[in-house]
Amino acid sequence: MDDARVWSFERDLWIGDAELYARSIDDACLMVLARPPFILTGAEAVDAVSATPRWLDVEFSEQRISRPQEGLLVAAYRVRASTPEVESFEAHCSTTYRRLAHEEWRVVQHQQAAAPLA
Repeated sequence: MDDARVWSFERDLWIGDAELYARSIDDACLMVLARPPFILTGAEAVDAVSATPRWLDVEFSEQRISRPQEGLLVAAYRVRASTPEVESFEAHCSTTYRRLAHEEWRVVQHQQAAAPLA
């Protein structure tokens, strides 16, 4: 997956609907979030997204991508996101993707660490 597709995929995970999220998150995924609930499995994350409003505005900075081996990539970045209910949320994030088939990728890890608002 090229860099532009990684960032597009990552953005879609923040703003996309629950169906897209369910297709993108691996059952074996583990997530550590900056807000409760703090630790989720893949199925728990999909359920949580289905029950919460999606982010409307998302901006990435400090973006980096690593490809430690074939079929595995890690994206790290700072995010600023908001909804009508949440004026601004900032975090440092990492997401690990695993390739299942030729161009089919799934999230197997995602972590957020709250960042001070800039």
